[in-house]
Amino acid sequence: MDNNWRRARLIPVRGIGSEKEAEERATSALLAVLSIVRPLSAELFKPMGASGAARATVECFTEVIFDLDGKKVRPDGLVRVSYGKGTWTALIEVKTGTSRLDPDQLTSYIKMARARKFDCVITISNEIAPAPGHHPTPAAVPRANSTVQLHHISWTQLVTTAVRLHEHIGVDDAEQRWLLGELIRYLQHSASGALSFNDMGGDWVAVRNAAKDGTLSKGEAGAMDIAQRWDQLVRYIALMMGAQTGLDVVQYLSRSHASDPRARADAVVKQLADAGRLDATLRIPNTTGDLEVCVDLRSRQVVCSTTIKAPEDKGARGRVGWLTRQLRDAAPGDLQIESRAHRAKIGPTASLAAAVEDSALLVDDQKRDPATFTLTSRSDMGAGRIVGKGKGASFIESVEDAINAFYDQVLSRLSAWQPKAAPRQTVAEPADEQTFEDG
Repeated sequence: MDNNWRRARLIPVRGIGSEKEAEERATSALLAVLSIVRPLSAELFKPMGASGAARATVECFTEVIFDLDGKKVRPDGLVRVSYGKGTWTALIEVKTGTSRLDPDQLTSYIKMARARKFDCVITISNEIAPAPGHHPTPAAVPRANSTVQLHHISWTQLVTTAVRLHEHIGVDDAEQRWLLGELIRYLQHSASGALSFNDMGGDWVAVRNAAKDGTLSKGEAGAMDIAQRWDQLVRYIALMMGAQTGLDVVQYLSRSHASDPRARADAVVKQLADAGRLDATLRIPNTTGDLEVCVDLRSRQVVCSTTIKAPEDKGARGRVGWLTRQLRDAAPGDLQIESRAHRAKIGPTASLAAAVEDSALLVDDQKRDPATFTLTSRSDMGAGRIVGKGKGASFIESVEDAINAFYDQVLSRLSAWQPKAAPRQTVAEPADEQTFEDG
């Protein structure tokens, strides 16, 4: 094949001339694939109440027009999932690029859906919700007892779901798998308008500098926006890790913060003002512990750490050796290890390289057996607001790179200690009973 030949594509990105055209093309491409690739439509819509049956019929329409109070209402699309006697219907609103969802527009769609007895309105945009189960446009969210619900899917979440299906879970039908691959290729192209998270917002520089200098107040204009963008960045990284590993990576939040995004944002702002820090926790299936990330704006460092339980069937130095052997060929050279005995608040700390040479460095003065090990890696924080602009790494890139490196070089290499199975005990057969015979 000639190297100058261009492979034919089902959904070409060439020729997109405006943001409106990008939105229309992305909507049409997505809905067309959803009508054919049943594993993707089931994955996206079953949690919203649609049938998950493999043989359900999925119908998708674009540029639907309704009359509401004498005015024309034009959602970007409509999806109908039918199986047996049940039908689930959703109106679709799509935004690409930097376009944001309009609360008034969504309210009219919810009213329209209620009048037509549709089940929900689904929004798709580059906005990331403040917490799982919440919507990035709270002003439009209907009451909990409403007959019509409002759901949101970020483009990052949608692409991640598609990649997990295509690369990890698998799609049995060859044609559906090819169609899904074409959709992924299209949406991952920069011209599609389905962007990654690439901007910390217009308040980033002012808030960053005030937090670094210790002059940021909790009521500072822009601090709340940075707090919300921080959690959006963490969830974006979790979604990307999920696409790469096939695992359901999530940001861990306390129950109170998961149910109340404002309380979570207030806590982030307080930490940012009091300590100049941004903290988060990622929970990754099949790992030995959570991945904790802390960005210290005052020292300009990104700190990643995890804590692992020490084995209980070894002595103090044997426990250290058990850990260092798992990391000898993979972990970054700056990895620091802190060991703590049972109920100890602090313990000795040494670099991985030093602990490999002398395991006694991680045994405290009282020679107590370590109960846990905390592993920590530090890297430089990028200062730039936007990915790909300016000199050096952006803040977003530096955080994403640090988390990915820590997972690849540390967390993915660790195996949890498992107690050995107890040996089977041999039970002696009872002696034959002797019969007493009189006389």
